[in-house]
Amino acid sequence: MESSLFRTFLAVAAAIGLLAVPASAGASSPPATAATKSCSVSSKPRALGPTYTLGLSVRGTSCANGRGFVRSYFKCRGGGRGKCRRRVLGYRCSERRSNVIRTQFDARVTCKKRGRGITHKYTQFT
Repeated sequence: MESSLFRTFLAVAAAIGLLAVPASAGASSPPATAATKSCSVSSKPRALGPTYTLGLSVRGTSCANGRGFVRSYFKCRGGGRGKCRRRVLGYRCSERRSNVIRTQFDARVTCKKRGRGITHKYTQFT
């Protein structure tokens, strides 16, 4: 009885394994441009706007475009405690703030546009 239960288990496991192979075989890998890469911002943390840009990563676009986007995003914010409430260069963005105190806060901004993405982190002194 034990061996027939084991054989049934193996048959079911093999069938599940065979069903999983075609699903993964048909999937194509994303293009090389879709890989996320980190961009250097350490040499001049204030070069991208009135805040301290701490990190920048891009997917599907260049670091130069990412840096230009960060400048446009900060113009949209209007400075200080402001938030950008519209699309920037066609990207839809969400911003999460942390370590908020009266004189400063940290933020992480994630922006997406048709398979492309730009994420940056900054500290704002108010």
